[in-house]
Amino acid sequence: MNGDVVPATETRREHWDDKYATTGPTAVSWYQERPVVSLQLIGRSGAPRSAGVVDVGGGAGTLVDALLEDRWSDLTVLDLSDVAVAAARLRNGDDERVTWLVQDLLDWRPQRRYDLWHDRATFHFLVDEDDRRQYRAVLSEALAPGGTVIVGTFAADGPTHCSGLPVTRYDPVELADALGSGFDVLATMREDHRTPTGAVQPFSWVMVRSHAGR
Repeated sequence: MNGDVVPATETRREHWDDKYATTGPTAVSWYQERPVVSLQLIGRSGAPRSAGVVDVGGGAGTLVDALLEDRWSDLTVLDLSDVAVAAARLRNGDDERVTWLVQDLLDWRPQRRYDLWHDRATFHFLVDEDDRRQYRAVLSEALAPGGTVIVGTFAADGPTHCSGLPVTRYDPVELADALGSGFDVLATMREDHRTPTGAVQPFSWVMVRSHAGR
């Protein structure tokens, strides 16, 4: 696949299914045995364990495992890859505290609102402004008034591509601006993520809260 071509939805789904199937959920570059920064920011958000949490692009990630272990009770994992979701679901069984959605985020029509939106390494794949605009529209539909948004992307000095696809890199100020107006910035962080092969990928993180409902 040409690394500078962003595939359409069905091709994108095939791309990620193939990536997870051939590489394996624990060998992909974004794998973390424990998502430390995500958990730190969620803890700093002040959200109660009963809060509705959606992990967009959560795939086979371990955030859901950690939150279940910490007794969170209303979790949703959304990813367009059935292979990724199946891997996470296999680890956690049919725990009634988790809703699993195999869905392209940009086509998603949320049926409820969430107190906390978490996104690690999905937003940076949206290299077209039209896609970022659609992301913000879905976020607006999904987020409860006064809700918290936590997003991590490749930092300004991070990789330019991931898994053969181009990304947009951000420093924390640029990332907060890209999420749109209507938010207060609560925290920013930098993470030097070490991949399973030992490479270091710098990430920018922001945590913002919606003005709505204040």
